[in-house]
Amino acid sequence: MSAISDRLKNVSISASAAMTQRARELAANGIKVISLSSGEPDFPTPAHAIEAAHVAALAGDTKYPPMDGTPALKAAIIRKFKRDNNLDYDASQIVVSGGGKQVIFNAMLATCNPGDEVVIPTPSWVSYADIVKFAGGVPVAVPCHEQTGFKLRPEDLEAAITPRTKWLFLNFPNNPTGAACSRAEMASIAEVMLRHPNVWIMTDDIYEHLVYDDFQFCTIAEVEPRLYERVLTMNGVSKAYAMTGWRLGFCAGPKELISAVSNVNGQNGGGIATLTQAAATAALDGPQDLLKERAAIYKERRDFVLDRLSEVEGLRCHRPDGAFYLYPNMSGLIGKTSKGGRKIETDVDFVMALVDEHHVATVQGAAYGMSPFFRISYATSMEKLGEGCARIAQFCRDMC
Repeated sequence: MSAISDRLKNVSISASAAMTQRARELAANGIKVISLSSGEPDFPTPAHAIEAAHVAALAGDTKYPPMDGTPALKAAIIRKFKRDNNLDYDASQIVVSGGGKQVIFNAMLATCNPGDEVVIPTPSWVSYADIVKFAGGVPVAVPCHEQTGFKLRPEDLEAAITPRTKWLFLNFPNNPTGAACSRAEMASIAEVMLRHPNVWIMTDDIYEHLVYDDFQFCTIAEVEPRLYERVLTMNGVSKAYAMTGWRLGFCAGPKELISAVSNVNGQNGGGIATLTQAAATAALDGPQDLLKERAAIYKERRDFVLDRLSEVEGLRCHRPDGAFYLYPNMSGLIGKTSKGGRKIETDVDFVMALVDEHHVATVQGAAYGMSPFFRISYATSMEKLGEGCARIAQFCRDMC
């Protein structure tokens, strides 16, 4: 008899995590690897957030925290939603969790029954579908094609909704494509959802502050207030404030749903570390100028990598409006053979040959539900991006 539960049979190891681990293994053997696989900012956590955690520790704020978040942090989150999104919540509508992923995990466990369908615009973050499966639900992928900027078309969304649909996931700016929705595009999605009052909406806004070229971010409950009572708005401090290791995400929504999410939160954790909550409070309430400053640096990196990739025969790449990823199409290289003798028949072949032969770690598009693409993270230094692009170009040139 297997010791492993049935619920794990269809749940995969994260492809981005697996590629990051592969890069670490090569590096441990003395190989200089350029890792463009991890969606982790290379900036430091803001000094005032670190100082707030230090002050809290010295003050003895090291006991068990409230299960759903400290009053100070929940108040800061309420102010954040009002300031950035024109959304009004009270403390009973907020839950704090161990990162954005735990928010999603808890929400699915709290609401999904076996066979419930969750509509996921695709390409999508690798964990969405697996979390849905873990909770007993059925992920329903809705392709968002390169030709339409990787955006969700209202008619495709409408066609995907059935009587079993429980949730729609939204993630714009998107991981892995960087696609973002304008207010008009979000309003058209909202119009579809107004026709389906029994479907909940999960909006993952973790890349909210990473937008470029004067693009204006919007979130669906802000665009269409009639959906307010059906939207779980998720965010966090990981990407915008470079606090990935602090592990803090939060969400806001209708009280009944938040109560259920909080119940699950209390069963799979003991509340988020008090020092993390102190740091997050300081980040949300502190100076916000760094958000635009860092977004400007990301834009410079985006443009740099786009320029380099445009010179590589066999690749083409959509210009994203947000996040810190590029999603190049490598269909022009299908059927070729790498210098190391690997036949390139899929994007998996491409990324594995690239890391093994030229030591650049990226992630295959298949992991995100759409091939033949691969994901590059430009959340790293110009030096590494320059070296990484040069290696990718050489790898492609050497194919025959």
